[in-house]
Amino acid sequence: MTTPMNPLSQLAAASVEAAARLTRISMDSAERTIAIQLEYAKGAVKQATLTAQAYAQVKDVNQLVGLRARIAENALENSMGYSRSLYEVASEAQSELGKLAEENMSAFQQSVAESVDQAAKSSPAGGDIVAAAFKSSLAATTAAFDTFSKAARSAASYADAGVRPQARARK
Repeated sequence: MTTPMNPLSQLAAASVEAAARLTRISMDSAERTIAIQLEYAKGAVKQATLTAQAYAQVKDVNQLVGLRARIAENALENSMGYSRSLYEVASEAQSELGKLAEENMSAFQQSVAESVDQAAKSSPAGGDIVAAAFKSSLAATTAAFDTFSKAARSAASYADAGVRPQARARK
């Protein structure tokens, strides 16, 4: 005869898995961020070399003014591209972390509900009233969490909608 696994043990196991996923998400995001920074640094060194060569070939003031304008424009474009790349990494990490939080909240709620049901079955008379009250409280917490999650996704969506069109316009 097999004994059912304790819901709290299931919750602990899920917490360990969630911690591992959180670590993977964080490490992947850090790795991508470092790769972006290295690529930007390489591009900056290359651009500095080209800029120095261009300054060495300037023959008059008009060329110098035009060169400075092109260099400023190029620096701004590079900076915007760098910022956009970092934003995309952060946005994707936020999305993955949000999914992880929602999954963990769902698993927690299920585990607590199962524990309450088990406790209600083995409790003396009147325990079902306490269980019902606890489940009602859990439902209210779930609704609040869902509202918060929807608001966070909506805010992220608005921010993303503002950044992405500008990114396409500059390319």
